[in-house]
Amino acid sequence: MSSLNPHESIVHPDSNGSQTNEPDHGMFRRLRVRWHNRPKRYFIGLFTVVLALCLMLAPSPYVVESPGPTENVLGKADGKEVISVGNATTYPDRGKLLLTTVNASGVPGYPISNIWALIGWLEPHMNVLPSEAVFPVGQSSEEYDQEAKADMDSSMEAATAAGLAYARQLGANVSDADVSMHIEDIGGPSAGMMYALGLVDKLTPENEANGVTVAGTGTIDKSGKVGAIGGIDLKMIGAQQDGATWFLAPAENCDEVVGHVPNGLRDVKVSTLEEAYTALVKIGKGEAASLPRCTVTQSAEHSGIEE
Repeated sequence: MSSLNPHESIVHPDSNGSQTNEPDHGMFRRLRVRWHNRPKRYFIGLFTVVLALCLMLAPSPYVVESPGPTENVLGKADGKEVISVGNATTYPDRGKLLLTTVNASGVPGYPISNIWALIGWLEPHMNVLPSEAVFPVGQSSEEYDQEAKADMDSSMEAATAAGLAYARQLGANVSDADVSMHIEDIGGPSAGMMYALGLVDKLTPENEANGVTVAGTGTIDKSGKVGAIGGIDLKMIGAQQDGATWFLAPAENCDEVVGHVPNGLRDVKVSTLEEAYTALVKIGKGEAASLPRCTVTQSAEHSGIEE
């Protein structure tokens, strides 16, 4: 049996209950009349709705950021020590040091639609940025991943150098220390300070965190200087959600910290690894009331912020 089309006959019963094959011109006439009688504004509205749906589902030129997961640099990830040290004495700590992250959608390899960008604009715990402010125009997903990995590798190298140097100043024997750092699915340099701080914590006998959960972020160079990062407001939210009560923030980010610290979280302004370690020790001892907090007037000028 062939399929029907508008010009073929349809089967319907006649008055005697038998079936005849006659075109149902009346049905098509009624449809034409129905659409013909619609006002123009109906079709304009219908077209507008369809166009809006197409625009909402189209690829977005924006990147949407949200609070990402944290990771305890004194613990394990995927069954491996986040910071592993060989040929040197290490010491446990009852507290936690959390590195913080940001989830980014709309970067190469992770496209989003305009409707997700709109949700980001409406959600107070999300940031929406033009894509060109996050990655170069035309960058492929492979290039993006390679750049993020290179930044992370460079960050861990600097964190290792700074951490070993400061641990040596504190009296640790690190001449033969073999350090490796492990974390999956995290790119960029913003975990550098927490890696370095975790390494110093492991190499020193003092129980620095002493049962407290301390989070933080910031780049670090081999001399121990802490630098600015991006998305710090989202990282503080992620830290608070994962149980942190203290947050070590780069001094250069202070203008973005003020007014965005979640309830239950206390920020501490730091510029160097030494300041971060001193703050950690005071927090563990319960002597942190005098630690410097961020204020807008204290924030340093910053540029070249990294994620």
